[in-house]
Amino acid sequence: MKLNLSLYASLATFASAAAPQYNSRAFDGVLSKRQTSTNVSSDLIVDLGYEQYMGVANASTGLNTFKGIRYAAPPTGQMRWQPPHPPAMNRAQVLRADTLPQRCPQSPDAPIPAGYNFTGNEDCLFLSVYAPKNKTNLPVLVWIHGGGYGAGQGSEDLSAIINSNGDNFMGVAIQYRLGAFGFLSSDEVRRYGVVNAGLLDQTFALQWVQSYIGLFGGNASQVTISGESAGGGSVMLQSMAYGGYLGDSLFSNVIAASPYLPQQFGYADFVPSQSYYAFASAVGCFGPPALPQANISASIFKCLVSKDTQTLQNASATISGSSRYGTWGFLPVTDGVYVQQLPSQQLLKKQVNGNRMLVGNNANEGPAFTPQNIVTEDDFVAFLHNAFPLFTDDDVSRVLLYYPSTNASVEMSTPEFATSGNSTPTALNESTFATGQQQRADNVYAETTFVCPSYWLAEAFTNNKRVSYKYQYSVIGAQHGADVSSYFGRPTPNQGPDFNKAFMRIWGNFVTQNNPSISASVANGASSNSTMGMAATDFPAWSLAAPLQLNLNQTGGTAYSSKSFNAMQPNITAFEEPGLMNSFEIVDAYTWEGGRGVRCDFWRSVAAIVPE
Repeated sequence: MKLNLSLYASLATFASAAAPQYNSRAFDGVLSKRQTSTNVSSDLIVDLGYEQYMGVANASTGLNTFKGIRYAAPPTGQMRWQPPHPPAMNRAQVLRADTLPQRCPQSPDAPIPAGYNFTGNEDCLFLSVYAPKNKTNLPVLVWIHGGGYGAGQGSEDLSAIINSNGDNFMGVAIQYRLGAFGFLSSDEVRRYGVVNAGLLDQTFALQWVQSYIGLFGGNASQVTISGESAGGGSVMLQSMAYGGYLGDSLFSNVIAASPYLPQQFGYADFVPSQSYYAFASAVGCFGPPALPQANISASIFKCLVSKDTQTLQNASATISGSSRYGTWGFLPVTDGVYVQQLPSQQLLKKQVNGNRMLVGNNANEGPAFTPQNIVTEDDFVAFLHNAFPLFTDDDVSRVLLYYPSTNASVEMSTPEFATSGNSTPTALNESTFATGQQQRADNVYAETTFVCPSYWLAEAFTNNKRVSYKYQYSVIGAQHGADVSSYFGRPTPNQGPDFNKAFMRIWGNFVTQNNPSISASVANGASSNSTMGMAATDFPAWSLAAPLQLNLNQTGGTAYSSKSFNAMQPNITAFEEPGLMNSFEIVDAYTWEGGRGVRCDFWRSVAAIVPE
């Protein structure tokens, strides 16, 4: 197989433990120009060598913000499906950094509804910086947005979490190519371009941080990468990049919230190849009259590169929206170089980049992505065959064994309530959102896609002086994505002020002190005399002998009707102020929810046919 030299030429360098050279190589040319550029006195004007930017002093947050900084050349035209490249020189004027960049083209996980706007701009490789004023050598939190690798943008405002932690670190939010633009994969794409382009964008942005964050007051040797959902999956893959040979050259800490792990196929396997040819067909690059051409594969790729952006965006959104329920059409693949193995297998070998891990999952990750019409065990079995097409009847029987049900069907009148986690009933059959067979399916999706990856990550950072910490977000209803509003300071009604402050400090202390433990006053909160937050004052490190996690919950409050994440579901009963109090406890994650650790071991054992 012919390798793309622009991407893979440095692999021997990585493997020989010279990975630190990787940090600045991409920016060597522009760095030399930065060193000879004219110095400026204002802390709102930053000279990057290739461009100069003027930020904004935010009077309400006390931060200097720089929104929409270009970190890579436009991946357009002939640069589509190629590695990211340094920006061109553009020093004609100082550019205003006061507006969020245009989002990348969007590719949804469902058929495109009427009026849905999926249009973006292919020239979208930008990032934003949130920097406390007049400070230097600050730790850096890098945020990678989620969205199934097909949606989202780098618009998260990091001001609140920085302010809540005494302005003792700074933040960077990045964008990366999505959908077919970032994750188109096949033998042809690998031969003539690169697969996993979106992941390479992320790595390129981390290189940019190494080269330039000092100009904003940051410390390049104290970087924490973070993300939720596909952002959490991204930081998982960044921690695995190049087989773990990058060490701590790009980051030292990792925060993975609900790390998204869809089935990860090889770059030329049937599933990604079918998506490639469907995409090519949708834009008129495959099928009659394209077939008679002499070199079909080269012609298809060349044809794709030549197409106009709207045609490509339409096809990316359409193909992704027609994918299997609960997933996206264009996803990371195993390419043998950047992503070398399945996460379940590489993490077992503890071959990772970085030194410390903070990882978490939510109590109810599954309902938003699972068909909400599973009533009987036959329905559940059909769900399993659809979700895992390589499973035989014997494989399904094994799943039924690991996921026992207390009833053959579920009546609509069956009450729904949050489980305690360490007693019966468990998440196998009961939650705030469903019971019986429906909950059985919701929990399978949750554990295979978000929860077990968090267990595998926690375990991977337990040797060679590495350390990991794990939590579960359990505030009712704790559906997928519900946690983000808490640690970024835009809380929903069911997140009390004491809880939000504690959660933001857990993240902040991990970023700045390498340990997520928080003070007793913050853990317990200011609104009561309760001491139910004390478990967070000595956050236990994860180990194989003691796989402990911190369960983050609340008690008390006033009941109200809350909308579900999934429009197919009825409202749930949640709790808001007055009366909310923190309720944190240390629990055994392995026995949690009826033996979740055993089930995660099972999914790792069948990775060859899942695959993940």
